[in-house]
This record gives sequence, C-alpha cells and structure tokens, in this order.
Amino acid sequence: MKAVLIEKFEQAPKLVTVDDPTPEPHGVVIKVEATGVCRSDWHAWMGHDTDVDLPHVPGHELAGVIEAVGKDVQNWKVGERVTVPFISGCGSCPECHAGHQQVCHNQEQPGFTHWGSFAEYVSIHQADLNLVALPETMDFATAASLGCRFATSFRAVVDQGKASAGQWVAIHGCGGVGLSAVMIANAVGANVIAIDIDDEKLALAKELGAIAGINGLTSSDIPEAVIELTKGGAHVSLDALGHPVTCFNSIQNLRPRGKHIQVGLMLGDHTAPQVPMAKVIGKELEILGSHGMQAHRYGAMLDMISSGKLDPSKLVGDQISLAEAPDALINMDKFQSVGATVVTQF
Repeated sequence: MKAVLIEKFEQAPKLVTVDDPTPEPHGVVIKVEATGVCRSDWHAWMGHDTDVDLPHVPGHELAGVIEAVGKDVQNWKVGERVTVPFISGCGSCPECHAGHQQVCHNQEQPGFTHWGSFAEYVSIHQADLNLVALPETMDFATAASLGCRFATSFRAVVDQGKASAGQWVAIHGCGGVGLSAVMIANAVGANVIAIDIDDEKLALAKELGAIAGINGLTSSDIPEAVIELTKGGAHVSLDALGHPVTCFNSIQNLRPRGKHIQVGLMLGDHTAPQVPMAKVIGKELEILGSHGMQAHRYGAMLDMISSGKLDPSKLVGDQISLAEAPDALINMDKFQSVGATVVTQF
C-alpha cells in the first residue's frame, strides 16, 4: 500500500510503498477513504509524543470501509462504513470497565502507538469496543473529522464543560477544534465568544454561531475583553490551541466558579504553562482536561448531526491527495487553513 512514512523527526516524510496491514484477532483493517491532517500529527512528526517509534506512519482522524476482520470480532463485517475515536480502549482496565475508554490505562492510538491512517489501509484494535458505524448520508471527508477534533470538542463542551443555554463560553483558538467547539456550544444554547489572531477564522466562527470575535493581535488584554463582553467572565472557557498564552488567557477570563477546559495539547516546550493559581483558588475555578471521546458517546453527537443541530461538513476545508500530506503536515505550525484539511485522494 501507499503510505506517508516519517523516517526521522523534523525531516520531511516520504510517500512510500509498504506492506498492507493484517487485522489483529480482535481488530479490523480499514480501507481509508478520508483522513484529517491534525496538529496532533504535527506533534508526532516533531517527536513530542513518546509513543512514536520510527519509522512511523502518522494519521488518526479517519473514516473508511472495513476491508478485513479478525477472527475474534463479533459485531462488524467487511464492507461496513466506520470511523473510530483516536483513542482505542483495551476493554479490560478499570477505566474501560467504567466506560472511560478515553483515559484507558493501556490505550492504543493509530498514528501514535502504531501505524496510522496516512495510508491506503490502517489496522484498528479492539474493534468491538472502539468502532463507530457511520450514517449512510455522511460523506467520508466529514466523517474523518469526528474521530478527533469534532468528537473531542463535543466531549469538552458537553461532557466536561457541561455548557448550557444562556451561559457564556469562550473559545481560544479557531482551528479545527475551536471552530467545532463554537458550533457545538452554540447548538446547546450558549453565548459564544471566539478568540483568534486571524480575522478570516473569526468570521467563520461568527457564521457558526459566535456572537462576538476578539482578535488577539489587536486586543491588548484578551481576558479583560472577555470579562467586559460577558459582564463578569465566561462560565466555560476552552483552550482549543494548546499554547501557554491561550491557556493562561482561558483561565484568567473566567467568572467565579467558572470552568477551564484544556483541549489543545501542551507538549514540547509548552508542557509547563503559567497558571494564575491565586485566581483559581480565590474564585474556586475548575481546571479540567479533555482527551477525545469514547465510542459509546458518539450516539448523542450523531443524533445532533442527524437532526441538523450540528453540521460538521461546514468545517471541512481543503481536500488534498496523500502525496500532498507531507507538506500539509510539516507546515501545520506555520499556517493552518480555514477548516480541516482532509486527505481524500489515495
């Protein structure tokens, strides 16, 4: 099969031909029809993720058709249209038994712990626990975004943030995760403020339901601007980028007893951001992480998509070929296009 291979960290990946994968007894092989290019893949290419062994095929936002099924798989068959959370639970640890596969003790992640979806085929483990059936009406490019950025945002806003109608929600960073969060928070009735340094992304955030946008390049004090707009601060605030500045601002712009949700990864030089701990204590703030979403929670999200309350297709940006994926990957930290870049040509 054709695949994008990382041979050395921080050096350009190559499009190569490698052996097709075979399914684990408990797993499946998926013919990849679409795979997103995500900032997490950039972290893998940089060597920030300690699970990545070289040579390596990245890619974790995927959708496709089951090509082969392991002998122990009971619930899936060849030809079914599926996606998968970017975290695959083991099914046997205490967290999996409690339904929290997103923090599985023995989690596996395509594109990190094993070869991923920047390829014609990808192996997925523990299929009966981790696969998600796709509606026939959903195209693969849209479905590819569900496994990471959209599902991650859904859990961050709905399950972790518990955002509700009338609350103020601030979204720091309007890339794929942030724009997904804007749409989801608006769908549950919250008043959304979007923060970014790109006016084009802020304009799209407003189209998706944000009632205000703040450009970080022109605002001298983002937390104060949010507090002024909300007359007291956000009830829920997300750092959807993963940067010391956006993390600090997201905590600082909260009202008393507000919730900060850290969604963007903080890796490399950003692992120890400054936290305004005096405010956390004095205002009884909550700081929560959000790391993907379990397969069994996809039903609630898919129901909102089917009803028209959510439309992740609006977040699909450039559709590119597998041959173009290396350039898209290595340039992620320099420039991110409006909407999610998705590989749809293999």
